[in-house]
Amino acid sequence: MKLAIASGKGGTGKTTIAVSLALTAIENGIPVTFYDCDVEAPNAALFLRPELQQSMAASIPVPEIDQDLCTLCGQCVEVCAYNALALVGDQVLVFNEMCHGCGSCTSNCPEQAIRERPFRIGEIESGMAGEIRFVHGRMDIGQAMATPIIHTMKKEIPDREEGLVLLDAPPGSACPVVGTVSGMDYVLMVTEPTPFGFHDLRQAVNLVRGEMDIPVGVVLNRDGIGDDQVERYCRENNIPIHLRIPFDRAIAEAYSDGKTLTAAKPELKQDFMRMFESIARQVNV
Repeated sequence: MKLAIASGKGGTGKTTIAVSLALTAIENGIPVTFYDCDVEAPNAALFLRPELQQSMAASIPVPEIDQDLCTLCGQCVEVCAYNALALVGDQVLVFNEMCHGCGSCTSNCPEQAIRERPFRIGEIESGMAGEIRFVHGRMDIGQAMATPIIHTMKKEIPDREEGLVLLDAPPGSACPVVGTVSGMDYVLMVTEPTPFGFHDLRQAVNLVRGEMDIPVGVVLNRDGIGDDQVERYCRENNIPIHLRIPFDRAIAEAYSDGKTLTAAKPELKQDFMRMFESIARQVNV
């Protein structure tokens, strides 16, 4: 099963839930591969403590202009949707940080004066966290595009794999989230019972279930605070609430010490396993 853990906003406890589910599954004999796709701020490694043994650069193809062949027609500048090229005087300038690597300029150059070269935007590391295969990406300082790094990470995910392939998505509902959850069997949304949690959950559900047609369920974190808007929304829209995590000081203290949720509350392991089994039945895997 390919499962993404997502949230409409940051700070809901998404990574805490993802790590706890991975550890519970592996304890129950289910093979787990964990991808931390929050490449701007990956922190699952703080809890899983993997031994990272392999590293590779993540890059995008950027144009390089052969000034001897270029006739300054400006066609490449016109077709670039991201303003990564500019015709200035007697040369075409390339702004690598703005390029999305789409290749439009290369394919539309009538003189074939453009070739592509790799431009590094980040790094992907992998290894083992106990019996869990662990992969995370890290965007280089000063770079702005997380999605190509996520796509590079996901290329190694087979169409079908035994056990659980778990992706910890970035927060929000922008392009990196779309890049993470695309192709998933199920998306588990982590939220909290507050007005902000409700607003951002609704946005994320509209994206994932409404536009991408991926089934969703909810984990309600910090249960016991706020109001009942999230519960009413889930009930009215037939979205299952698979798990409720209580608003508990012991959990917050464990998190600040780098401990997992199930380490703070071992009794939650049964709840995590029931949630996994319920989702597996729902997606028929």
